[in-house]
Amino acid sequence: MTTNTPSIVLAGGGTAGHISPLLAIAAALREASPEAAILAVGTPSGMETRLVPAAGEELATIDRVPFPRRPSADLLRLPARLAGAVRQAGAILDTAGADVLVGVGGYVCTPMYLAARKRRIPIVIHEANARPGLANRVGALMTRHVAVAFANTPLRHARHVGMPMRTEISGLDRAAARTAARAALGLDPVRPALIVTGGSSGAQSINRTIAAAVERLSAAGIQTLHITGRGKAVMDSDGRPLAAKDYRQVEYVDGMELAYAAADVLLARSGAATVCEVAAVGVPAVLVPLPIGNGEQALNAAGLVAAGGALLVNDRDFTPEWVDRELIPLITDQPRLAAMAGSSYRLGIRNADQRMADLILEAAAS
Repeated sequence: MTTNTPSIVLAGGGTAGHISPLLAIAAALREASPEAAILAVGTPSGMETRLVPAAGEELATIDRVPFPRRPSADLLRLPARLAGAVRQAGAILDTAGADVLVGVGGYVCTPMYLAARKRRIPIVIHEANARPGLANRVGALMTRHVAVAFANTPLRHARHVGMPMRTEISGLDRAAARTAARAALGLDPVRPALIVTGGSSGAQSINRTIAAAVERLSAAGIQTLHITGRGKAVMDSDGRPLAAKDYRQVEYVDGMELAYAAADVLLARSGAATVCEVAAVGVPAVLVPLPIGNGEQALNAAGLVAAGGALLVNDRDFTPEWVDRELIPLITDQPRLAAMAGSSYRLGIRNADQRMADLILEAAAS
């Protein structure tokens, strides 16, 4: 390959948190280097098998090799499984004639990093979370080309570039898009709007609290759009989808830029993509970190909360009483919301996809 037509392999998957930045990077690379050959690599069981082809990108897969956290039979089988995945990864890199490997995290990345290192193919890493995952901690030992979404992410050689995201989000003008977004989502154009989401898989604890608080929200003049997550519709005592005044539930919204434009306040988990998108568009947010895992969601939210762009409430503390005491006064306080929006927007990074494309093409040329 020549430097004008680089072959770029993008590895990552498992969750939308890995796949969304991967696809944003791919789109920026096509803009920056239209002749580049781009191949995505994931595992056969991740969301990438649906999302990557739907975005028009080619996908290859290798076996999923989880790393057991405690002694088990799986731990004994790990060396053979990993060696097999590294062979598969090497075959993909060889067939693609890869000039550079880009990893965004997930099970697929460790074997891809090991195969690329063996072939002396430059490695570029993007870490989305403030607390890096195992694959990218390993990969960061093999390269100086390390990019992070959050400035405080502890990875060697880390360069703060932000979170690559779809241009429909990074280029969103909330004020200009507000009226059309509210019409598309079935919301009143004027009244205060709370939009609640637990992500594509939903958040049961958030759903329960919002369902219990709908009457309080309505009594305060607030309309609520509740994005429950697929298969997680909120039911009433008769087993039917909950219906109430000023409350509408949907399982999914195609295009979160609509929600960001329509919301006076967004209430959500603090996944890395959500936190970075909230900042990029400047929407006031209430963040409820996932209470399980290694605590990365609270760390993701820390900078935005400290800057005044969001409030953080622990999952166990997010109750109907908290909604009454804290959330309702916030949504009805327009000067406070305006200050939060400004603080959030000033923190946001809207060109991370372009920064990543530049870094990748620089590594490929080397």
